[in-house]
Order: sequence, then C-alpha cells, then structure tokens
Amino acid sequence: MTCETGLSWLSEQCGEMADLLPAELDCLVERGPVSTMVLIAERSVTDLDRPASLQLGRDVRRLLDSALPEETIRTAWVGSTDHVFDPCKEDVGPRAWLERIESAWLSAELRRTPGFVPPAADPVTDDALRAAVLRAMGPVAADLTQADQVGQQYNPLPLTGLVPTLEQMVVQVCADLGYRLFLRALKAYSVPVDAATRKAFVALGKRFGYPDRLVEEGLQQT
Repeated sequence: MTCETGLSWLSEQCGEMADLLPAELDCLVERGPVSTMVLIAERSVTDLDRPASLQLGRDVRRLLDSALPEETIRTAWVGSTDHVFDPCKEDVGPRAWLERIESAWLSAELRRTPGFVPPAADPVTDDALRAAVLRAMGPVAADLTQADQVGQQYNPLPLTGLVPTLEQMVVQVCADLGYRLFLRALKAYSVPVDAATRKAFVALGKRFGYPDRLVEEGLQQT
C-alpha cells in the first residue's frame, strides 16, 4: 500500500500506469488525462486513510490560494509525473484542472460524510523548514535539471526549469508540498541518490512527520 499523501499521491498514480483502475485506463484513452485525474481524485477518498485523503484537498487549496503563475504550477506538476500527465496538452489551464480535482474530491467526501467541511490549507511557511528543503535539493539539483531537460524533449509545449520552480513553491507556497513534489520528481526521473543524501532526505522528512517509506520508496540509490 502506498505511503504517499495528497498531491504527491496523485502524481504517483499518474506516473504509474499499472496502478490505474480499468475505468481510469479507459477514461485515459477515451477522454484524456484531465478527466482521468478527476477519477483518481475521487478514488483517493476510499483508497487513502483519512489524513492522506484530507491532504489532497489541503494541497490543492494551497496551490489555488497561492500567487504562483500558472506556468509554475504546471511545471511542478508535470515534473513530478515525468511528463506523463500534462493538462495543458488538452488546453486546460493548471488552476482550472486543480479546481476540477478539488470539486471531484469534495463531492466524494460529501457522499461519504454529509456535511463534510474541507480542512484549511494550512501551508507550512516556517523559514527554517523552507531553508532546510532548499539545502536538501542542492546535492541533486544538477542531476534533476539534466533529467528534466531530457524529459522536456518529449513535451510539445514549453516548460520552465523544474528546480527553480520547485524552489519557488517551497518559498512562496508551502515547504511541505514543495518537498513532496521534489521527491516525486526525483523518483519519476530515476535520479540516483547516494546513501548520505538519502539519509538526509529521511531526516528532513521526519521534521514534516513523514514515515521513512514516503521518502525512501522509489528513490534510485547509487
């Protein structure tokens, strides 16, 4: 069972086609990735434990409430899925598809719990944690940049730089969400991580309350 949570769980599902349900695969073929993401968001309510499911709504609201440019949100998302799911290929803007995800998630929550009230976005804005995430990104920034440049060759629409985008998310939106999407990008691109860096990632994850598995599973070790 996955230990991912929130939007990082959603990006994991999008990057792992084997994890999609038959209905989601059919939707992907017939209606495209945006509609498929909506189905996956609905599934989060039953597939994830309560805190992880609530985190999806919290993460989406963090981005919708932010002042990040549309292109920044798109780059962070596309990078976390290795270019598999890019809503802009369907002419859907990043905030528009986030609103669709939020609506689907909220409807599923209301079906399960009538009168459900979504949690506050509650972004992590602690300066020490922001600085810690930026430091953690440093040792692998060059490798992640290189891997992302290779991935962009297969995306017909231009993207901004992934590492600066993730740094912007950490500083301007939420250190927690930025760190989880950074880890997802490392895993999506199979960027190798040495033992010392891996240990540092786990230690930082503990400061956010992550289980070790959330950090370690899927990381490519040198």
